[in-house]
Amino acid sequence: MEKAVEFKHVTKAYGDVQAVRDLSFTIERGKLVTLLGPSGCGKTTTLRLIAGLEMATEGSIFIGGKEVTRLSASDRDVSMVFQSYALFPHMTVMQNVSYGLTMSRLSKAEVSEKALEGLELVSLSGFGERLPSELSGGQQQRVAVARALVLEPEVLLFDEPLSNLDAKLRRRVREEIRELQQKLELTTVYVTHDQEEALAVSDRIFVMNEAVIDQEGTPRQLYEEPVNLFVADFIGDANIVKAQILKIDGINADVDIGGIRTNLPHRGLISGEVNVAIRPQSICLSQSGNENSIPGTILKAIYLGGHIEYTVDCILGELFVIDNQMESKQNLDAAVSITLRTRGVSLIPES
Repeated sequence: MEKAVEFKHVTKAYGDVQAVRDLSFTIERGKLVTLLGPSGCGKTTTLRLIAGLEMATEGSIFIGGKEVTRLSASDRDVSMVFQSYALFPHMTVMQNVSYGLTMSRLSKAEVSEKALEGLELVSLSGFGERLPSELSGGQQQRVAVARALVLEPEVLLFDEPLSNLDAKLRRRVREEIRELQQKLELTTVYVTHDQEEALAVSDRIFVMNEAVIDQEGTPRQLYEEPVNLFVADFIGDANIVKAQILKIDGINADVDIGGIRTNLPHRGLISGEVNVAIRPQSICLSQSGNENSIPGTILKAIYLGGHIEYTVDCILGELFVIDNQMESKQNLDAAVSITLRTRGVSLIPES
Protein backbone atom coordinates (compact mmCIF):
# COMPACT_ATOMS: atom_id res chain seq x y z
CA MET A 1 0.00 0.00 0.00
CA GLU A 2 1.41 3.37 -1.07
CA LYS A 3 0.72 5.94 1.64
CA ALA A 4 -0.45 9.41 0.62
CA VAL A 5 -1.16 10.68 4.15
CA GLU A 6 0.03 9.32 7.48
CA PHE A 7 -0.58 10.51 11.04
CA LYS A 8 1.58 9.17 13.87
CA HIS A 9 0.23 9.86 17.37
CA VAL A 10 -1.02 13.34 16.45
CA THR A 11 -2.61 15.53 19.11
CA LYS A 12 -3.91 19.07 18.72
CA ALA A 13 -4.66 20.97 21.92
CA TYR A 14 -6.01 24.43 22.57
CA GLY A 15 -4.97 25.06 26.15
CA ASP A 16 -6.44 22.23 28.19
CA VAL A 17 -8.85 21.16 25.43
CA GLN A 18 -7.75 18.41 23.02
CA ALA A 19 -9.44 18.85 19.63
CA VAL A 20 -7.87 15.59 18.41
CA ARG A 21 -6.11 13.05 20.61
CA ASP A 22 -3.33 10.64 19.67
CA LEU A 23 -4.51 10.04 16.08
CA SER A 24 -2.65 7.41 14.06
CA PHE A 25 -3.89 6.44 10.60
CA THR A 26 -2.85 6.09 6.96
CA ILE A 27 -4.65 7.06 3.74
CA GLU A 28 -3.80 5.03 0.65
CA ARG A 29 -2.86 6.87 -2.53
CA GLY A 30 -5.76 7.29 -4.97
CA LYS A 31 -8.50 6.63 -2.40
CA LEU A 32 -11.29 8.87 -1.10
CA VAL A 33 -11.45 8.83 2.69
CA THR A 34 -14.20 10.61 4.60
CA LEU A 35 -13.83 12.00 8.11
CA LEU A 36 -17.34 11.63 9.53
CA GLY A 37 -18.75 12.64 12.87
CA PRO A 38 -20.93 15.07 14.83
CA SER A 39 -20.03 18.71 15.43
CA GLY A 40 -17.02 19.07 17.71
CA CYS A 41 -15.67 15.55 17.12
CA GLY A 42 -12.36 16.75 15.61
CA LYS A 43 -12.91 16.03 11.92
CA THR A 44 -12.39 19.60 10.66
CA THR A 45 -9.34 20.04 12.90
CA THR A 46 -7.89 16.84 11.40
CA LEU A 47 -8.45 18.21 7.88
CA ARG A 48 -6.82 21.50 8.82
CA LEU A 49 -3.84 19.62 10.28
CA ILE A 50 -3.38 17.88 6.91
CA ALA A 51 -3.69 21.23 5.11
CA GLY A 52 -1.20 22.99 7.39
CA LEU A 53 -3.80 25.48 8.59
CA GLU A 54 -3.27 24.13 12.12
CA MET A 55 -0.03 22.85 13.65
CA ALA A 56 0.09 19.64 15.66
CA THR A 57 0.82 19.94 19.37
CA GLU A 58 2.33 16.44 19.38
CA GLY A 59 3.06 13.73 16.82
CA SER A 60 4.11 13.60 13.16
CA ILE A 61 2.31 14.14 9.84
CA PHE A 62 3.52 12.79 6.48
CA ILE A 63 2.26 13.61 2.97
CA GLY A 64 3.59 11.56 0.07
CA GLY A 65 6.19 10.02 2.38
CA LYS A 66 7.60 13.44 3.36
CA GLU A 67 7.29 14.76 6.91
CA VAL A 68 5.34 18.03 6.85
CA THR A 69 4.53 18.42 10.55
CA ARG A 70 6.11 21.87 10.85
CA LEU A 71 5.62 23.04 7.25
CA SER A 72 3.18 25.85 6.46
CA ALA A 73 0.17 25.36 4.22
CA SER A 74 1.95 26.94 1.25
CA ASP A 75 4.77 24.38 1.52
CA ARG A 76 2.47 21.34 1.51
CA ASP A 77 1.36 19.63 -1.69
CA VAL A 78 -2.37 19.89 -0.94
CA SER A 79 -5.36 21.86 -2.25
CA MET A 80 -8.53 22.58 -0.31
CA VAL A 81 -12.12 23.17 -1.38
CA PHE A 82 -13.83 25.19 1.35
CA GLN A 83 -17.42 25.01 2.54
CA SER A 84 -18.07 28.55 1.26
CA TYR A 85 -16.14 27.85 -2.01
CA ALA A 86 -14.06 31.03 -1.28
CA LEU A 87 -14.34 32.35 -4.85
CA PHE A 88 -13.25 35.93 -5.54
CA PRO A 89 -16.50 37.72 -6.49
CA HIS A 90 -14.78 40.41 -8.60
CA MET A 91 -12.85 37.87 -10.69
CA THR A 92 -14.15 35.86 -13.62
CA VAL A 93 -14.37 32.09 -13.46
CA MET A 94 -11.18 31.85 -15.53
CA GLN A 95 -9.33 34.23 -13.22
CA ASN A 96 -10.50 32.31 -10.14
CA VAL A 97 -9.30 28.98 -11.56
CA SER A 98 -5.99 30.54 -12.65
CA TYR A 99 -5.32 32.30 -9.35
CA GLY A 100 -3.07 29.68 -7.74
CA LEU A 101 -1.21 29.07 -11.00
CA THR A 102 -0.25 32.75 -11.38
CA MET A 103 2.06 32.34 -8.39
CA SER A 104 3.92 29.50 -10.11
CA ARG A 105 6.71 29.78 -12.69
CA LEU A 106 4.39 28.96 -15.57
CA SER A 107 4.02 31.30 -18.52
CA LYS A 108 0.72 33.11 -19.15
CA ALA A 109 -0.05 30.72 -21.99
CA GLU A 110 0.61 27.67 -19.78
CA VAL A 111 -1.56 29.11 -16.99
CA SER A 112 -4.39 29.71 -19.45
CA GLU A 113 -4.07 26.21 -20.90
CA LYS A 114 -4.15 24.54 -17.48
CA ALA A 115 -7.14 26.64 -16.36
CA LEU A 116 -9.07 25.68 -19.50
CA GLU A 117 -8.26 22.02 -18.87
CA GLY A 118 -9.53 22.39 -15.29
CA LEU A 119 -12.81 23.90 -16.45
CA GLU A 120 -13.22 21.12 -19.00
CA LEU A 121 -12.70 18.50 -16.27
CA VAL A 122 -15.64 19.91 -14.29
CA SER A 123 -17.81 20.45 -17.41
CA LEU A 124 -17.63 24.25 -17.32
CA SER A 125 -16.00 24.94 -20.68
CA GLY A 126 -17.41 28.20 -22.02
CA PHE A 127 -18.07 29.65 -18.55
CA GLY A 128 -14.64 31.28 -18.18
CA GLU A 129 -15.76 34.89 -18.62
CA ARG A 130 -18.67 34.73 -16.20
CA LEU A 131 -18.57 36.09 -12.66
CA PRO A 132 -19.33 33.77 -9.69
CA SER A 133 -22.58 35.69 -9.09
CA GLU A 134 -23.78 34.55 -12.52
CA LEU A 135 -23.43 30.86 -11.61
CA SER A 136 -25.65 28.45 -9.70
CA GLY A 137 -24.48 27.03 -6.38
CA GLY A 138 -23.49 23.76 -8.03
CA GLN A 139 -21.51 25.58 -10.73
CA GLN A 140 -19.70 27.70 -8.11
CA GLN A 141 -18.77 24.50 -6.30
CA ARG A 142 -17.33 23.07 -9.52
CA VAL A 143 -15.25 26.22 -10.08
CA ALA A 144 -13.78 25.76 -6.60
CA VAL A 145 -12.96 22.14 -7.45
CA ALA A 146 -11.34 23.16 -10.75
CA ARG A 147 -9.22 25.77 -8.96
CA ALA A 148 -7.95 23.07 -6.60
CA LEU A 149 -7.38 20.49 -9.36
CA VAL A 150 -5.22 22.65 -11.63
CA LEU A 151 -2.56 22.78 -8.91
CA GLU A 152 -2.19 18.99 -9.29
CA PRO A 153 -1.98 18.38 -5.54
CA GLU A 154 -0.78 15.22 -3.84
CA VAL A 155 -3.95 15.39 -1.72
CA LEU A 156 -7.27 17.13 -2.41
CA LEU A 157 -9.22 18.25 0.68
CA PHE A 158 -12.97 18.92 0.89
CA ASP A 159 -14.50 20.68 3.91
CA GLU A 160 -18.29 20.10 3.96
CA PRO A 161 -18.44 20.86 0.20
CA LEU A 162 -22.18 20.21 -0.26
CA SER A 163 -23.62 21.89 2.81
CA ASN A 164 -24.78 25.00 0.91
CA LEU A 165 -26.67 23.05 -1.78
CA ASP A 166 -30.26 21.81 -1.79
CA ALA A 167 -30.95 18.09 -1.43
CA LYS A 168 -31.39 17.22 -5.12
CA LEU A 169 -28.31 19.19 -6.17
CA ARG A 170 -26.25 17.63 -3.34
CA ARG A 171 -26.86 14.17 -4.77
CA ARG A 172 -25.82 15.18 -8.28
CA VAL A 173 -22.70 17.08 -7.19
CA ARG A 174 -21.50 14.31 -4.87
CA GLU A 175 -21.77 11.89 -7.81
CA GLU A 176 -19.71 14.32 -9.93
CA ILE A 177 -17.04 14.60 -7.23
CA ARG A 178 -16.81 10.82 -6.89
CA GLU A 179 -16.62 10.26 -10.66
CA LEU A 180 -13.89 12.89 -11.02
CA GLN A 181 -11.90 11.49 -8.10
CA GLN A 182 -12.02 7.97 -9.54
CA LYS A 183 -11.21 9.15 -13.08
CA LEU A 184 -8.12 11.09 -11.96
CA GLU A 185 -7.23 8.61 -9.14
CA LEU A 186 -6.95 11.53 -6.72
CA THR A 187 -6.12 11.01 -3.08
CA THR A 188 -9.00 12.83 -1.43
CA VAL A 189 -9.91 13.60 2.18
CA TYR A 190 -13.53 14.62 2.60
CA VAL A 191 -15.18 16.04 5.73
CA THR A 192 -18.91 15.79 6.35
CA HIS A 193 -21.43 15.21 9.14
CA ASP A 194 -23.89 13.67 6.64
CA GLN A 195 -23.88 9.88 6.94
CA GLU A 196 -25.61 9.24 3.61
CA GLU A 197 -23.12 11.48 1.82
CA ALA A 198 -20.21 9.62 3.42
CA LEU A 199 -21.61 6.21 2.50
CA ALA A 200 -22.16 7.34 -1.11
CA VAL A 201 -18.72 8.78 -1.95
CA SER A 202 -16.15 6.96 0.19
CA ASP A 203 -13.67 4.15 -0.27
CA ARG A 204 -13.13 4.26 3.50
CA ILE A 205 -14.71 6.20 6.35
CA PHE A 206 -13.13 7.30 9.63
CA VAL A 207 -15.90 7.79 12.20
CA MET A 208 -14.75 10.36 14.76
CA ASN A 209 -16.18 10.98 18.21
CA GLU A 210 -14.79 13.06 21.06
CA ALA A 211 -11.40 13.76 19.41
CA VAL A 212 -10.59 10.15 18.42
CA ILE A 213 -11.40 7.73 15.61
CA ASP A 214 -13.96 5.22 16.90
CA GLN A 215 -13.90 3.04 13.79
CA GLU A 216 -12.49 3.02 10.28
CA GLY A 217 -13.54 0.79 7.41
CA THR A 218 -15.48 0.55 4.18
CA PRO A 219 -19.02 1.95 4.11
CA ARG A 220 -20.43 -1.60 4.23
CA GLN A 221 -18.24 -2.61 7.17
CA LEU A 222 -19.33 0.39 9.19
CA TYR A 223 -22.99 -0.09 8.38
CA GLU A 224 -23.12 -3.84 8.95
CA GLU A 225 -20.41 -4.30 11.61
CA PRO A 226 -20.34 -1.26 13.93
CA VAL A 227 -17.80 -1.63 16.73
CA ASN A 228 -19.81 0.20 19.40
CA LEU A 229 -23.14 1.82 20.18
CA PHE A 230 -22.06 5.25 18.97
CA VAL A 231 -21.08 4.03 15.48
CA ALA A 232 -24.20 1.83 15.22
CA ASP A 233 -26.45 4.76 16.03
CA PHE A 234 -24.52 7.37 14.01
CA ILE A 235 -24.10 5.46 10.73
CA GLY A 236 -27.60 5.33 9.32
CA ASP A 237 -30.60 4.50 11.49
CA ALA A 238 -30.47 1.63 13.96
CA ASN A 239 -32.77 0.12 16.54
CA ILE A 240 -30.60 -0.73 19.57
CA VAL A 241 -32.24 -3.53 21.59
CA LYS A 242 -31.29 -6.05 24.25
CA ALA A 243 -30.81 -9.72 23.37
CA GLN A 244 -29.42 -12.91 24.87
CA ILE A 245 -26.54 -14.98 23.51
CA LEU A 246 -27.62 -18.55 24.30
CA LYS A 247 -24.47 -20.31 23.10
CA ILE A 248 -21.35 -19.81 21.01
CA ASP A 249 -20.77 -22.14 18.05
CA GLY A 250 -17.51 -21.46 16.22
CA ILE A 251 -17.56 -17.89 14.89
CA ASN A 252 -21.33 -17.57 15.37
CA ALA A 253 -23.65 -17.12 18.30
CA ASP A 254 -27.16 -18.48 18.83
CA VAL A 255 -29.05 -15.31 19.78
CA ASP A 256 -32.54 -14.72 21.19
CA ILE A 257 -33.89 -11.26 20.29
CA GLY A 258 -37.15 -10.89 22.20
CA GLY A 259 -38.23 -14.38 21.14
CA ILE A 260 -36.77 -14.33 17.62
CA ARG A 261 -33.92 -16.85 17.30
CA THR A 262 -31.09 -16.14 14.87
CA ASN A 263 -27.41 -16.88 14.27
CA LEU A 264 -25.00 -13.95 14.17
CA PRO A 265 -21.19 -13.56 14.24
CA HIS A 266 -20.32 -13.42 17.96
CA ARG A 267 -17.70 -10.64 17.49
CA GLY A 268 -15.83 -11.66 20.64
CA LEU A 269 -18.87 -11.62 22.93
CA ILE A 270 -19.78 -14.42 25.32
CA SER A 271 -23.08 -15.87 26.53
CA GLY A 272 -25.41 -13.48 28.35
CA GLU A 273 -27.16 -10.17 27.75
CA VAL A 274 -25.88 -8.10 24.81
CA ASN A 275 -26.84 -5.14 22.64
CA VAL A 276 -28.00 -5.72 19.08
CA ALA A 277 -28.29 -3.16 16.28
CA ILE A 278 -31.19 -3.79 13.90
CA ARG A 279 -31.39 -1.69 10.73
CA PRO A 280 -34.91 -0.45 9.87
CA GLN A 281 -34.81 -2.21 6.47
CA SER A 282 -34.04 -5.53 8.19
CA ILE A 283 -37.42 -5.72 9.94
CA CYS A 284 -40.23 -7.48 8.07
CA LEU A 285 -43.90 -6.86 8.87
CA SER A 286 -46.69 -9.25 7.90
CA GLN A 287 -50.22 -10.22 8.88
CA SER A 288 -49.37 -13.86 9.61
CA GLY A 289 -46.78 -14.99 12.09
CA ASN A 290 -44.69 -18.12 12.55
CA GLU A 291 -42.73 -19.80 15.34
CA ASN A 292 -39.87 -17.33 14.86
CA SER A 293 -41.82 -14.06 14.90
CA ILE A 294 -43.09 -11.71 17.58
CA PRO A 295 -46.32 -9.68 17.64
CA GLY A 296 -46.41 -5.91 17.30
CA THR A 297 -48.78 -2.97 16.86
CA ILE A 298 -48.47 -0.14 14.33
CA LEU A 299 -48.18 3.19 16.17
CA LYS A 300 -47.24 5.46 13.24
CA ALA A 301 -47.13 5.16 9.45
CA ILE A 302 -45.55 7.85 7.27
CA TYR A 303 -45.75 7.62 3.48
CA LEU A 304 -42.60 8.98 1.79
CA GLY A 305 -43.11 8.13 -1.85
CA GLY A 306 -40.57 5.35 -2.35
CA HIS A 307 -41.14 3.72 1.04
CA ILE A 308 -43.22 3.81 4.21
CA GLU A 309 -41.73 4.46 7.66
CA TYR A 310 -43.42 2.72 10.58
CA THR A 311 -43.12 2.93 14.33
CA VAL A 312 -44.06 -0.46 15.77
CA ASP A 313 -44.58 -1.29 19.42
CA CYS A 314 -43.47 -4.75 20.56
CA ILE A 315 -41.69 -6.59 23.37
CA LEU A 316 -38.40 -5.03 22.25
CA GLY A 317 -39.82 -1.51 22.62
CA GLU A 318 -40.69 0.89 19.81
CA LEU A 319 -39.00 -0.14 16.56
CA PHE A 320 -38.36 2.12 13.56
CA VAL A 321 -39.13 0.21 10.35
CA ILE A 322 -38.58 1.15 6.69
CA ASP A 323 -40.81 -0.88 4.36
CA ASN A 324 -40.41 -0.77 0.57
CA GLN A 325 -43.43 -3.04 -0.01
CA MET A 326 -45.71 -0.18 -0.97
CA GLU A 327 -48.61 -2.39 -2.01
CA SER A 328 -49.08 -3.75 1.53
CA LYS A 329 -49.46 -0.63 3.66
CA GLN A 330 -50.24 -1.39 7.31
CA ASN A 331 -52.96 0.60 9.07
CA LEU A 332 -52.60 2.41 12.39
CA ASP A 333 -53.23 0.19 15.42
CA ALA A 334 -53.02 -2.90 13.18
CA ALA A 335 -51.63 -6.08 14.70
CA VAL A 336 -48.58 -7.34 12.79
CA SER A 337 -46.01 -10.09 13.03
CA ILE A 338 -42.33 -9.12 13.13
CA THR A 339 -39.49 -11.17 11.67
CA LEU A 340 -35.87 -10.24 10.98
CA ARG A 341 -33.60 -10.57 7.99
CA THR A 342 -30.05 -11.73 8.82
CA ARG A 343 -28.34 -8.90 6.92
CA GLY A 344 -28.47 -5.65 8.84
CA VAL A 345 -28.65 -7.29 12.29
CA SER A 346 -25.43 -7.15 14.29
CA LEU A 347 -24.18 -7.81 17.80
CA ILE A 348 -22.45 -4.74 19.26
CA PRO A 349 -19.12 -5.37 20.98
CA GLU A 350 -18.91 -3.71 24.37
CA SER A 351 -17.27 -0.28 24.23
